[in-house]
Amino acid sequence: MPLHHEKPSKFPKAMALAQSLTNLIPTLHTKRLILRAPQISDFSVYAKIALSPKGHFILMEPNRENAWYDFVNMIACWLLRGHGLWSVERKQDNAVIGFVLISFEPGDHEPELGYMIIPQAESCGYATEAAAEAKHYAFDALGFTTLASAIDHDNTASFKVAQKLGGVRDRKAEKRHDDEILILRYSYG
Repeated sequence: MPLHHEKPSKFPKAMALAQSLTNLIPTLHTKRLILRAPQISDFSVYAKIALSPKGHFILMEPNRENAWYDFVNMIACWLLRGHGLWSVERKQDNAVIGFVLISFEPGDHEPELGYMIIPQAESCGYATEAAAEAKHYAFDALGFTTLASAIDHDNTASFKVAQKLGGVRDRKAEKRHDDEILILRYSYG
């Protein structure tokens, strides 16, 4: 059952304001992908990922309502921190295949690079391609001096992506998280 929040607003002035805010989020391009501002219609893809067998890597209690709150929380980072969630769209067919984000959530010790791709698009290099572009944006456009990915010990696919992006395990940072997660740190470049 869809949440009522998934429907676009019927109020034109509110939609115009939403569009003007959306226009402030940078659009990034790679060879095969477009990283763009999320739209309400993208939530169905977010929920599909969050409610998949790998959803426990995203949400402690995977359900549609928690997925909605996580989705809007990641988007709100743009207003609160100047970075946040991008929808990842494949250029060849304009399909939304996942999301990449730079976040700094409560409890985080530093900005985090995250990525998630729908199961049907995994193993195509999309997560690595999208996350590499977001990583460069964080260092080049935002002037970040540190960026890391927090990864569940059982999430081997995400760990491999982080390694491809040049992430190196930071055991000192893992200790700050009581060794409950792996921290892979990225260097500029």
